[in-house]
Amino acid sequence: MTSPSLPLAPKPAFALAGLSAVFYVGALPGFDLWPLALVCWAPLLVAMQGQSVKRATLLAWASGGLMASLGFYWVYGMLRVFSGLPAIACLPITLLFGAFHGGRFALLGALYARASAGGWHPRAAVFLAFIASEQLYPVIFDWYYGNSVYQIPELTQIAELGNPILVGVALLASNVAIAELVLARRLGQRPSWRAIIALFSVPLVVAIYGTVRIGQVESDIAAADPVRVGMVQANMGLDAKRKNRKEGVKRHVALTRQLTAAAKKAGEPLDLVVWAETSIAGPMSEKRAYKYYSQHFSRRAGVPLIFGALLQRKVDDARGYVFFNTAILTDARGKVQGRYDKIRLLPFGEQLPFGDRFPELYKLSPNTGRFSSGSTLAPFSLGEHKINVHICYEDILPAFINGMMQDEPVDLMVNMTNDAWYGDTTEPWGHLAQATFRAIEHRRFLVRSTNSGVSAIVDPLGRIVVSTKPFEQQAVVGEVAFLRPPKTPYETYGDIPWWLASAAAVYMAMIPRRRGAGESTTDES
Repeated sequence: MTSPSLPLAPKPAFALAGLSAVFYVGALPGFDLWPLALVCWAPLLVAMQGQSVKRATLLAWASGGLMASLGFYWVYGMLRVFSGLPAIACLPITLLFGAFHGGRFALLGALYARASAGGWHPRAAVFLAFIASEQLYPVIFDWYYGNSVYQIPELTQIAELGNPILVGVALLASNVAIAELVLARRLGQRPSWRAIIALFSVPLVVAIYGTVRIGQVESDIAAADPVRVGMVQANMGLDAKRKNRKEGVKRHVALTRQLTAAAKKAGEPLDLVVWAETSIAGPMSEKRAYKYYSQHFSRRAGVPLIFGALLQRKVDDARGYVFFNTAILTDARGKVQGRYDKIRLLPFGEQLPFGDRFPELYKLSPNTGRFSSGSTLAPFSLGEHKINVHICYEDILPAFINGMMQDEPVDLMVNMTNDAWYGDTTEPWGHLAQATFRAIEHRRFLVRSTNSGVSAIVDPLGRIVVSTKPFEQQAVVGEVAFLRPPKTPYETYGDIPWWLASAAAVYMAMIPRRRGAGESTTDES
């Protein structure tokens, strides 16, 4: 990238940083102005050129903080309703949430500026800094820039090579090209057209690859036997589920019977029905839960069933009991055939960080759960097939799901979620968008059943082929296939390439390429 000898003044620089944030928010799932993903980084890149390391970092942090505060606006509503905190405390916590997540952008800015100041080529520096920011920075709700194009399958198929980060790298290329054109014009210089054309060509090459892979994967799907799966979206509010647990079971059973009766009448019986996370509300002792499930609903379903439950175990320590967010598989006779306890618990939702060590913390947030993590990744067995089941936001964690897939080969992925916490906002759409990439990374169907939406079936190309409307009571049926294709490159290598690229970014930021490099991003292109 070409760097001007004089950086932009603070006002226009921060204005451009803000513009990047607004563009980024527009591209987020739920807003779905995905073409903005091709330009959203360019204003910030222009703003950071020639700035000191501190100023570049501050510009990036301001941009990221604004983006997170606007894009994840639903955090405030969730805190207001469920945290137990007064409204006056929820706003500063929301702003702190935005500032913390803005740190991902700040890391990019710091690594990029230091590497450029150290004599490394700015173009290489920005790509590696971007990778490091998405790979290294810890966030509460994982999100990736590449998720913004989840509705454009031609651009997302490279996720099988390197998860959403690789998609983001491809999208970043057009942003870098635009920034270089703007900077060259500002300097009155002739841009490096060879580099510009190469950068603009990256999304095109990705789309060509995606088009080829779409045809190949569609052939694999067509060759497989169809499997009919039902999803029940009961749409019960969290308070309603807790106060009237019998109604929750009754509603799920009634909707399931409607599905099975209609399927039988059409001569197309269901192979599996999936309910949502904690569809059976209220903790129940492990010792009597299985018998209760069979007597009260699973046997009456008359079809293999995966449902969410809360299980309780007595322990001999100060806690007395531990609780698990659990998925249960029962066969057509109602007998329990499998259990999975959620492993990756949601911070501040299902548990407080360090809450086990300092129980007093729960007095500050009395509505936060006190769940314990599960200990096994073993898939469910349905006949001769294996089903990978994960719960709630586990499906937005590429490395975690990849680890589950390594444990034992599976034929289908199932996720159960309850996004009612966030209300009728963009969050359920964003959650679904992120989950679609797991189907691409592993080339399996994903069945995703939620309490309040959006329930969906995602095919191995990441396309949403069946979906429900949010906050409506629905029961839908779709076709999937049990698939066990060869391992994808991402399944084989995981995040190793991104760890190496991140190490390179840190090295470039810490070790100058030349002696006497200054504290700015100025460098020859």
